[in-house]
Amino acid sequence: MSTTSKTNEFSLLNHKPALFVLFFTEMWERFSYYGMRAIFVLFLTAPFIDGGWEWSNERALGLLGIYTSSVYLTPIIGGWVADKLTGYQKAVAFGALAMTLGHASLAFETEFMFYLGVGFLIIGNGLFKPNITSIISGLYDKFPERKDGAFTIFYMGVNSGGFLGVLLCGFLASNLSYSWGFGLAGIFMLLGMLQFWFGRHIFEGVGSAPSKKVDISDAIAHVETPESDVPSNVQRDRYIVVGILAFFTVFFWAAFEQASGSMTIFSRDYTQRSLVGNSAIIFKIVDTIISVVPLTIISWVLLKLFGQTFKKISLSNIILGISFLSIWGLVFWKLSVIIPKDTAEIEASWFLILNSLFIIGLAPLFSKWWESKYNPSASVKFGFGLILLGIGFGALAYGASTIPQGAKTASVSLIWLVLAYLLHTMGELCLSPVGLSYVSKLVPPTKIGMMFGAWYLAIATGNYLAQKVGGYIDVIVEKYSMSTFFLIFTLIPIAAGLILILINPIMKKLMHGVR
Repeated sequence: MSTTSKTNEFSLLNHKPALFVLFFTEMWERFSYYGMRAIFVLFLTAPFIDGGWEWSNERALGLLGIYTSSVYLTPIIGGWVADKLTGYQKAVAFGALAMTLGHASLAFETEFMFYLGVGFLIIGNGLFKPNITSIISGLYDKFPERKDGAFTIFYMGVNSGGFLGVLLCGFLASNLSYSWGFGLAGIFMLLGMLQFWFGRHIFEGVGSAPSKKVDISDAIAHVETPESDVPSNVQRDRYIVVGILAFFTVFFWAAFEQASGSMTIFSRDYTQRSLVGNSAIIFKIVDTIISVVPLTIISWVLLKLFGQTFKKISLSNIILGISFLSIWGLVFWKLSVIIPKDTAEIEASWFLILNSLFIIGLAPLFSKWWESKYNPSASVKFGFGLILLGIGFGALAYGASTIPQGAKTASVSLIWLVLAYLLHTMGELCLSPVGLSYVSKLVPPTKIGMMFGAWYLAIATGNYLAQKVGGYIDVIVEKYSMSTFFLIFTLIPIAAGLILILINPIMKKLMHGVR
């Protein structure tokens, strides 16, 4: 490929315009997922008088664990369906439709419809999640050196959606009702589905049809060729690397996903959220900045995309434009409600914004790091991620050290939650987006959908363990302390991270030149 044609192909912020169509598609899906997840436990555990169902923390976290693990487990099936039956593009569209129905069902707030909605969301995620990443992998198959950067930019889209979803679904749940919070998630999932479907023409044909089946005679001939033994051993070693990284990924998500469970409970019951005077003014200024500035940046990217693709996918861009105008309207409404008040009551779900906000700010820096000559190897990145995660929980353990044993409420400074989310986000950037990139580089293209599914199986296991262990928060606080609870998630990730860094030479050898 000539230099000129390559430059034209990577014409939008040094990446393909198609990447940003997928960026915004994933953004709306994550809007729906994180927006709903932010109010999930709060709704189930809130008193009846506040519109909740008064479930115990253990029961609510148990259902959350089943849901969050299942949405990562079903991609194994979703990857197979796309590889063999539908192709990636149709699988993504069907998944988005199922999730739209799921959020709509949750909005009814009856037990049957709630469980039905969770079922739709699980099925939809299974079809959507592995296959949108597979499309990106296909777009960059000829440019493996750009995959880490592409997936990190894509991950910025993930967290842009998460940021907006938590910001607005949490606001509607607190100021109108939980039904409005769940319903808003469904509306933007529908718009995201339409934007993707009408914009699929610029995906270079990637994922438009199922992967071609390998001819059996070619497979037999390959096996009978003596030279095939060496490539076979290389691929075996690379599968081992994927397995090892997946194993340690379980430890990461088992701790990281406390954010939607025990850390949300901590923010609601043990964190100082009622602010007055200068503290309230400072919070309102900060809240306004983080509401407007990231949305402005994302809107700028949107305008860049319009300039590159409007003639090719005009309907997709129009739907995307309507979506963003709606978001701006909701943000201005939120600010008009909050700013005139003399005090500030921080919503318990608000702290989940911090993870997405830090991602938006830090993702470009990490993307540049991964593309530089100082790019660490896979196991070192994963090791750093786990260690940073553990240190974040160490900050919470220290902040919670003043809470008496068995206390049901407290007023711990919110600075410890902010610091924890910053460290957790840095750890996440070292592990999660590059994990997808390494899977795509270490496995054959014909197996990519299924292997993404297997990768999500490891994440599913971590999510299930997160809420299973998190469900013991009341027991551990009653018998020991809140600080002891967070120390569990401090020591285990740090130990796992150190092990990964120590085995780095072995891992590099097994990767056979893949970086």
